[in-house]
Amino acid sequence: MEKNRELGSIVRRMAPADLGLYYPGGDQRCFWQGVLSHPAYRSALREIEEEGMRLSQESIPQVTYGLFALFERQGTRLEYERVYFERRRRMNTFALLSLLYPEREDYQIALHDILWAICDEFTWCLPAHVDASSSEKIRATIDLFSAETGFSLSEIRLLLGDMLPPLLRSRIADEVNERLFEPFLDHMHGWETATHNWAAVCAGSVGSAALLLMQDSERLTQILKRTESSMACYLEGFGADGACLEGLGYWNYGFGYFVYYADLLRKRSRGAIDWLREEKVSQIALFQQKCFLGGGAVANFSDSQPQAAVQTGLSHYLAGIYEVFESPPLSLSAGYREDHCSRWAPALRNLIWLDPGRTGKEWGAADYYLEDAQWLISRVASGHDRYGFAAKGGRNDEPHNHNDLGHFILYGAGEVWCSDLGSGEYTADYFGEGRYGYDCNGSQGHSVPVINGRGQSEGPDSEAIVLEVSIETEEDRLRLDLTKAYREPELLGLIRTMVWNKRGPQPELTVIDEYRFNRPPDSLLERIVTRIKPDIRVLDGEHAVVLRSGNGKSGLVIRYDEGRLTASVQARSYRDHYGKEALWYAIDFEPKQPEAFMTLAFEFRFI
Repeated sequence: MEKNRELGSIVRRMAPADLGLYYPGGDQRCFWQGVLSHPAYRSALREIEEEGMRLSQESIPQVTYGLFALFERQGTRLEYERVYFERRRRMNTFALLSLLYPEREDYQIALHDILWAICDEFTWCLPAHVDASSSEKIRATIDLFSAETGFSLSEIRLLLGDMLPPLLRSRIADEVNERLFEPFLDHMHGWETATHNWAAVCAGSVGSAALLLMQDSERLTQILKRTESSMACYLEGFGADGACLEGLGYWNYGFGYFVYYADLLRKRSRGAIDWLREEKVSQIALFQQKCFLGGGAVANFSDSQPQAAVQTGLSHYLAGIYEVFESPPLSLSAGYREDHCSRWAPALRNLIWLDPGRTGKEWGAADYYLEDAQWLISRVASGHDRYGFAAKGGRNDEPHNHNDLGHFILYGAGEVWCSDLGSGEYTADYFGEGRYGYDCNGSQGHSVPVINGRGQSEGPDSEAIVLEVSIETEEDRLRLDLTKAYREPELLGLIRTMVWNKRGPQPELTVIDEYRFNRPPDSLLERIVTRIKPDIRVLDGEHAVVLRSGNGKSGLVIRYDEGRLTASVQARSYRDHYGKEALWYAIDFEPKQPEAFMTLAFEFRFI
């Protein structure tokens, strides 16, 4: 951004913080009447109304000390967070219903009560993000969710206007000032210089709340000076390829809040400050359309879910700015209930930014190499079916890092055959010393070798070196030197080559690993990760690993050299992001006679 920007002068000339920031001509009632009558909103409105019916029959859940203290006592988060997020769901639902049906007094009363209850919360932060040794330290902390809450309350206060009693409007302003603005201006926060989603979400929410609430231009200038700096730090976490190393879920989250802030700032500054004109920002915007493999399956490296939905409002907003941005198919739209964190900002914008004229279509065949991230992603269309392949190099010190250099994902005909397990249940240990003991984080839960019983190591020195990458009409190829990923003294070299052959009616994948040791290793496992139960059987006179879809209509065959390798299958489980036990299978190929120099090849064919 321009370093010599006259921020103070821009702030003094800002457009008013009013309904014109949200609706054409600032006509709120006309907009919501149009929503009620347009079929494009029908599904979303049904979900919101059903949630309203459910919540009307329940009381406001209480955030007790016992729930709050669980994280400190046993390191678990979900118990408190479920109640916390249910309160936000209640706020969002009755705020939207009050906008849709301003004549319904019952919706407004329910909204007033939950807003008052949220203002009563001891802290808006989550227990996992605070130092619980004193209330003073907690009140000085701004985390993702306290910042989001302040932004949400500020926006609801503006949009609901006189539907909120004067006392409630006054209290919201006081609480946001006390919990966000004062601690923000009082001292620096660690996330202000982060190069990942915390900078965008926290700074974007604080800056957005200030743009909506703050009347003092000098104080607003002080806040925006800091939030602008944080946004620059956030963008430093991206390479020129625009890849979000934290995965699509965190792209939706971090980049989403970056855009929400950028939109409000652009409008209030009358276009004088426009982050969306930045070249890097335009490349980040395109990440979404690059990481889908087919259907809802994505290249979910890092702490990301294997199946993803899109925020339609955000997507349509970006499509209106960037000509090359592809609107996603409506079948991938995230439902109102889908966000388990119940965030207000995307829920609102999925309605006010929805463009009924943009229907979108399934992303077609495409190949991408994201050079900075070292990700190769390919989609192949064959009739009505889609096939996808993704592989990565990179380093084992990335945001939400997994030890996964050389790992790959294989998708075809509606199934993910070779998987990335994604994110596990967030606990204290998950982000602590035990992180890589979790299968979803350590290399033992990825499709990479295990050498002498040990997997890859974490840290900046564990990096892949790209030896070759090519994308051609008939074949894609990625060749990686993975030697530095392992701390094995006997390992002199490990080269992995992945060849994605697109010539036939169905693509095929070949993975070739070349090993050099100073002496034969004690043990070596070539591991493939899948969520589909494998079967080792004889096909055409040779042993192979066969995976079949649930309906039996499609499958995958993994061919290997049975003269040199023994195949075995191990069922394992881990706790997924929502705290549920999730089953996965490790397909291991072990050399019958390890050698100092070995080349092992595996063929993956769809059936």
